[in-house]
Amino acid sequence: MMEILVLVDHVDNEIKKVTLELLTLARSLGSPAAVWAGPGWSEEARTKLAEYGADKVYVADDQAIADHVVAPTAELLAGLVADKAPAAVLIASTGEGKEIAGRLAIKTDSGVLTDAVGLGEGFVAEQPIFGGGVNVRSRVVKGTPIVTVRLNSTVPAAAPAAGAEERVSVALSESARSARVVERVKEEKGARPELAEAEIVVSGGRGVGSGENFAIIERLADSLGAAVGASRAATDEGWYPHQFQVGQTGKTVSPQLYIAVGISGAIQHRAGMQTAKTIVVINKDEKAPIFEIADFGVVGDLHTVTPQLTEEIIKRK
Repeated sequence: MMEILVLVDHVDNEIKKVTLELLTLARSLGSPAAVWAGPGWSEEARTKLAEYGADKVYVADDQAIADHVVAPTAELLAGLVADKAPAAVLIASTGEGKEIAGRLAIKTDSGVLTDAVGLGEGFVAEQPIFGGGVNVRSRVVKGTPIVTVRLNSTVPAAAPAAGAEERVSVALSESARSARVVERVKEEKGARPELAEAEIVVSGGRGVGSGENFAIIERLADSLGAAVGASRAATDEGWYPHQFQVGQTGKTVSPQLYIAVGISGAIQHRAGMQTAKTIVVINKDEKAPIFEIADFGVVGDLHTVTPQLTEEIIKRK
């Protein structure tokens, strides 16, 4: 089978879940080959990648890759594309991932597809476009297909493989060294899962009414082990921090379960969450647009319904 390169997304030596999703997706199309860029490589990492189907792991654990933003990773991948002639390259559809994909496309004279939520035979991608209003099927017609895949689009499944390690190196160009990371500030994490990676997300909107009332949203999220999100209206009001905004100008999520509480469903918000596998809506306005994409809906006062739902979930645990 043709080799498919999968760029490993890792932070502090920890492999992000999206990498396991990409390996699972790659297995359905060819032979996955993980690419580790930057420091932190370990036998534990190799074992984890092999567990999820990596037949081979290309390792470039040079500190310089981490010291110079995204350009070195793009150069590393470009070298592998030239040497190994893979069938495709899969990258997580994060801000950094999409920049790497764009740079790689230029270096290899190839087409690039971003924000894919599915990938089928012939590397035909399913993509939501125009703010999520239209779903299209696209494929690259020039060069090596480079595809960024939205987080939570594939359920990761273990399928042990060889995970054969192969050391590779990259000679960084002057342009790749032009931007240097001079400081890293570690963001403190709470007990809740990261919004973009969470399998369950509970989001509040204008209907919540105030920042203090977001405690209702947080209690429901905590009962489910979920991440908390917010609509643009809620973050613009200052009720919840902007880094938790879900939508076209915020974060795009694709969880297994998305609960929208007091959110009307403007297209801007729907663009960031409508690929969720199951959507539950709580809203007192039965004509709210969000109900158009809901799998389940409750028409009622969120201040009554949401606490009752939380209590019932806690009782059933």
